[in-house]
Amino acid sequence: MNTIVNSRIDEKVLYEKLDSGLKIFFMPKPGFSKKYAVFSTNYGSIDNNFIPIGEEENLVVPEGIAHFLEHKLFEEEDEALFEKFSRLGASVNAFTNFNQTSYLFSTTDNFYESLELLVKFVQSPYLTDENVEKEKGIISQEIKMYDDDPGWRVFFNCLRSMYVNHPIRIDIAGTVESINTITKELLYKAYNTFYNPSNMVLFIIGDLSFEKIIEVVKSSEKKFEKKEENIKRIYTDEPKEINEKFIEEKMVTSTPLFYIGFKDSDLNLMGKDAVKKDLITNIILDLLFSPSSLFYNELYNEGLITSNFGAYFTGKRTYGHSLVIGESHKPKIVYEKVLNLIDKRGEEVLKLEDFNRIKNKNLGNFLMGLNSIEFIANNFVDLYFDDFIILDYLDVMEEIQYNDILKRFKNHFTRGNVVLSIINPI
Repeated sequence: MNTIVNSRIDEKVLYEKLDSGLKIFFMPKPGFSKKYAVFSTNYGSIDNNFIPIGEEENLVVPEGIAHFLEHKLFEEEDEALFEKFSRLGASVNAFTNFNQTSYLFSTTDNFYESLELLVKFVQSPYLTDENVEKEKGIISQEIKMYDDDPGWRVFFNCLRSMYVNHPIRIDIAGTVESINTITKELLYKAYNTFYNPSNMVLFIIGDLSFEKIIEVVKSSEKKFEKKEENIKRIYTDEPKEINEKFIEEKMVTSTPLFYIGFKDSDLNLMGKDAVKKDLITNIILDLLFSPSSLFYNELYNEGLITSNFGAYFTGKRTYGHSLVIGESHKPKIVYEKVLNLIDKRGEEVLKLEDFNRIKNKNLGNFLMGLNSIEFIANNFVDLYFDDFIILDYLDVMEEIQYNDILKRFKNHFTRGNVVLSIINPI
C-alpha cells in the first residue's frame, strides 16, 4: 500500500495496484456518513479507431459504441441492476463522455456489498444478439431527442465548425445510422480492449477501511487472464486551422442561441502542464466574461445578452477549445464585440488586480470543494487520466502568474481560430 499526502490541505490518498493491473485509490473522510465509488475506464467517444488487443490491424468502430457499451453493461440476465443497488440503499449511475466511461454509486449503508456489485457488473458484460438489437431502438430515441434540443445542436455545430477530422466533432451517442451497425462482436472487441484492468481506475472516498476495500475488490474481480496492455489508439491528424468560420440553423427556440469557439493549438500536454494551461485559460475566461466583468455588464446593460451567458475552456492531449455561450436577439453583434475585445492588448482587458481576485476566488472554491465527496471523486478520475493527482491541484494553481495570463491570451484568443455557431428561431 502506498500513501500520497498533502499536509497543506490535510488530505491523503491511499493507493494500491492489484495483480490484474487495476489501480485503486482511496481518500479517507472520517466522520462523513456518505460514501462514494467511481469505477472508470480511459475510454470515451473519441476512441473509435484502435488496434484490438490480440490483433495487428486497426479497427474503425461505429460512432457511439462507447456510449452503447455503457448502456449494455447495466443489462443482466436475471434482474435489473438498478433494483439490486436500490435494495442496498445505494444510488447507481454511469456516464460516457469524450474521454472516459464511468460507473458510480453513492450510499450511506451497505457500502462493501454495493462495491462488490459494482466491480462484478462492470467486469461481466452480458451481451446477446437480441439485447443488442433491442438497445438500438432505445438509443435511437435518445439520439433523436438530443437532435431536437437546440442547446445540444448549437454546441455540436460549434465543434464541427472548429474541428476538421478529430472525432470530438461527433456526437457522443453517435447517429441513428451508426448505432444500427453495432454488433455484439464489435462491442466485445471494444470491451476487451478498453475495459482491461490496466486501463481502468477505481476511486473510493468516505469513512471506510482501505484493507476491507482491497479485500472486497480482490474477491469480486473477474478471474480471467487479462495481462496489462498498451492500447493503441489512432487519431487522424487534425490541422491547426478551423473547419469553417460560421454555421447557422433554425430550430424551435424562443431566442437565438450562440456558441463562440476558440480552437486550441497548444496540444500534447499531460500532467501538470495540461492542468496549468486549463487553469490559466479558465481564469482568462472568468476575467473577460463572468458577471463581474466589465464586458459582461456592458453587453447586459445594452440588452445584448441575458444572464444565461458564460464561458469555459476544456481540453485534453489531442484537442482543446474555449467556448463563449449565451442567448441573444443579436448574436452576430455579440460575436463582433467579442472579436473587438480580443483585439485589445492583454494588459488593457486583463487587469492585475482582477487576476489576483479571481485567482484567490478559485483557490477558495477548490478548498471548499474538498468538503464534497462528489467533487473530489469526479475530478480525481478526470485528472488521473491526465496523469495528475488532485492533491497537487492547489500547488499548481498558486504557481500561476499574471504573465502566464497575458501570454495565453495573446496566443489562444485570435481571429484566426474563432468560429460562430447560431441556432435561430424558426
